[in-house]
Amino acid sequence: MLGKSLIPLLLILGVSTSAALAAGTSSTSTKPAAAPYAKAVQAIKKKKFDRAIVLLRKVVRSKPSDADAWNQLGFSYRKTDRLDEAFTAYGKALAIDPGHRGANEYLGELYLRTKQPKKARERLAKLKSACFFGCEEFDDLKKQIEAYEARMGQ
Repeated sequence: MLGKSLIPLLLILGVSTSAALAAGTSSTSTKPAAAPYAKAVQAIKKKKFDRAIVLLRKVVRSKPSDADAWNQLGFSYRKTDRLDEAFTAYGKALAIDPGHRGANEYLGELYLRTKQPKKARERLAKLKSACFFGCEEFDDLKKQIEAYEARMGQ
């Protein structure tokens, strides 16, 4: 009897946990509390990516093991067409936290942008294993890959 009542509870906890996480964060990484990080997130929301880059560089200089900050820095670089720097930042985020959901999703999107769908699918596979109960990052990247393949006739 306990087993039957435990399953719905676990499902509820899994859904509420994944819903609370933004694509830019990881379930295994602590959110940086530094003021520059919070300001950078606000700048990103306002699409002020150059400002976010300045702030996030400060964060990663002071806390180089912050996967969330590296991920947001990669996102900001990607949005300003600085693709090589985006690859580097995502790589650093994933070196710190290989299961980082946001970095895996965004790196997959960057691979699609640079016409590397096989590598995007590798990120999708990584997300599938990282998202035990499913997650928004997996769903979003899967949709991006499907749209890409439809455009390319694959």
